Amino acid sequence: MKNLSLLLAGEAVVPIVIVVVLILFMLVLLIATRIKRCPSDKIMVVYGKVSKAKDGTHRSAKCVHGGTEFIVPLFQSYAFLDLTPISISVDLKSALSRQNIRIDVPSIFTVGISTEQGVMQNAAERLLGLKLAQIQELAKDIIFGQLRLVIATMDIEEINTDRDKFLEAVSRNVEGELKKIGLRLINVNVTDISDESGYIVALGREAAAKAINDARISVAEEDRKGAIGEANAKMDQRINVANADSQAIKGENQAKMEIADSQALLRQRQAEAEQVALSAEKINSAKALAAGYEAERQAEIVRAEREKATQEADVIVKTEIEKKKIELEAEAEAEKIRRQAQGEADAIYAKMEAQARGVRAVLTAQADGLAQVVQAAGGDPNEAARLMIADKIETLVATQVEAIKNIKIDKVTVWDGAGNSKDGKTATAGFLSGMMQSLPPMSDLFAMTGLNLPEIVQPKKIEEEKPEGDKKD
Repeated sequence: MKNLSLLLAGEAVVPIVIVVVLILFMLVLLIATRIKRCPSDKIMVVYGKVSKAKDGTHRSAKCVHGGTEFIVPLFQSYAFLDLTPISISVDLKSALSRQNIRIDVPSIFTVGISTEQGVMQNAAERLLGLKLAQIQELAKDIIFGQLRLVIATMDIEEINTDRDKFLEAVSRNVEGELKKIGLRLINVNVTDISDESGYIVALGREAAAKAINDARISVAEEDRKGAIGEANAKMDQRINVANADSQAIKGENQAKMEIADSQALLRQRQAEAEQVALSAEKINSAKALAAGYEAERQAEIVRAEREKATQEADVIVKTEIEKKKIELEAEAEAEKIRRQAQGEADAIYAKMEAQARGVRAVLTAQADGLAQVVQAAGGDPNEAARLMIADKIETLVATQVEAIKNIKIDKVTVWDGAGNSKDGKTATAGFLSGMMQSLPPMSDLFAMTGLNLPEIVQPKKIEEEKPEGDKKD
């Protein structure tokens, strides 16, 4: 009985062991099937009941890039996000630039799901379960908006010439928005930029025209140098001939040299004005076409500016020519005045020199005559002076007589009492005597000149003797 009981007990334990083994096997198999490996080209998103983040915030999903993760049965599930780059063709048309000119910017953007922490969380929340076409459309909408925004802040010249700056601005704006949905920008390729108004084409033509004008300027510069060299050679030849002829010919050659320089300068200014006018015409034409797409008013303004630039170029050239002409005329007039003044000065000098020679000859003759007079007077200057005064005595007397010559006496009334004065003279005789005494006596006139009258004509002074009783001590 005891053995039978043991046998029955043994038979009952075997199924239990088998069940336990099966359960353990199933547990191992379950664990093995719930451990998931994440490929390098995918992101595994574990969702359901997930642990909190390190900072304590609640997470709706857990993103794993590479490695393995255990998926808790019944409480967690998983899905994969593909990291394969997505190529998006963005055919942007009629985008408004900062100059209010609409342009077409066809481009190709390459994007992909980001593996950056935090950005992967955005991808898990916003892109999980979406198909590739849906992700492309979502990204395209974001790219369209940001690309228009960047174009609106830049000029066409910057977009067309400085592509690095344009792509940098696009990448900065677009990537910032793509990160919000878990994407990152891998590459931007702008295929071509064009506008319906032809502004960009005009810019290309302007560059070509500028190169052609630079070449024309170089040719004109060489022509100017040749003309100047030829003019200088002619100037040297004429100056040498003029130096052999006269100073007047030298002045003529100098004027011709200045005319040659003026003509060379005129050709240079005409070439510069032509280049400026051509460039202004091209630029204004392009601006007029671009502005005409926006509004007729802007086109009118651009055309007015073009006309103004052309008129200013014409005025500048005419002003320079007139200025050079005035300078040449002023220099010629100054040279004429200088020569006239030089001639007048030479004439005055010759006249004064002749007068000086005449005065000197007169004074020399007078000196010689005076020397002869002094020699005739025995070398005594006083005697010589007396001889000269004696020679002029007739003139002196005539002058004295001339003093009373023109005195007119219409009537003289004399009441003479027929009596005599104390000196025995009548009143009439006294009147006439006093009148004659009003003239200087001849002896006084000779005394003033340092001469003495001859004794034969000089009256003797008779001193009247006074009575002794009349004398005073």
